[in-house]
Amino acid sequence: MYARITGTGSYLPGLPVSNDDLVRRGVDTSDEWIITRTGIRARHLVEPGRMTSDLAFEASCRALEAAGCKASELDLIIVATTTPDFILPSTACLLQARIGNVGAMTFDVQAVCGGFMYALSIVEKFIRSGSHKKALVVGAEVISRILDWQDRGTCVLFGDGAGAVVVEASEAYEAYDTPGILSTVMRADGSHHGILSVAGQICGGQIVGDPFLRMDGQAVFKFAVRVLSEVAHECCDSAGISPSGIDWLIPHQANIRIIESTVRKLNLSMDKVVVTVDRHGNTSAASIPLALDVAVRDGRIRRGQKILLEGVGAGVTWGAVLLQF
Repeated sequence: MYARITGTGSYLPGLPVSNDDLVRRGVDTSDEWIITRTGIRARHLVEPGRMTSDLAFEASCRALEAAGCKASELDLIIVATTTPDFILPSTACLLQARIGNVGAMTFDVQAVCGGFMYALSIVEKFIRSGSHKKALVVGAEVISRILDWQDRGTCVLFGDGAGAVVVEASEAYEAYDTPGILSTVMRADGSHHGILSVAGQICGGQIVGDPFLRMDGQAVFKFAVRVLSEVAHECCDSAGISPSGIDWLIPHQANIRIIESTVRKLNLSMDKVVVTVDRHGNTSAASIPLALDVAVRDGRIRRGQKILLEGVGAGVTWGAVLLQF
């Protein structure tokens, strides 16, 4: 029994906000400064009053439609998010009610930018065990609400959005030509938690500590490039192929320099890499499913191709998933 992605969907709120738009809003930066260091040209920022579950709903509806799946058929729903609607209940439960599902096992995963990878890995284990048949996996974020807009080292990097996939049980090679998820590798090292964090919390109705995202950019860059290349090799080795044997690499869309450095360490061509960071920035847990949906819908990704997904996020968490689409 395999876990196979049968539908993808994504959603970006509002109109694109360009680098020049940020300058006009008072951010001390420039279009050249941002593009040179990150490759980001625009991002989407959620409108006032809209929540993470709203973005997740839009992406989920598109994924369900693409899969030809009714919400009532789902028996597992996982939302990966760092920015839930509320402390409780989970954003996944809010999404479940919104799409009209009752009874599915439903919960959130918090692994920041690595969240979608973690969630997809969890779903794969449930499906391969035989306990569940149809799952919805969503990465959704409204990161803009935890940014310090006076800190140009962080606020220019991030955007809001959501991506979703429907994953179904599939017996190998019977109903389809491709089996689905071939291998997953998930890792974490909490000793590096200080390089990317939001250290604030709510206590007694008051904010205690710093409520904004803070990052040591150089430390994150070095760590990300190292572990992304390592986990890619580990994931491919587990499936018995080399990185050169994949058709597409879909990395976490955080920074074009991280992507390019990782690709060089893997001896791959950028022609094999799906890059969308220029149009939506770092959308944390949403970035990989967003990029996957873009490449599926524009025809680059086709059935039978081998796809390697990989991401790294605060924690520090990282992981990779190899699948035959």
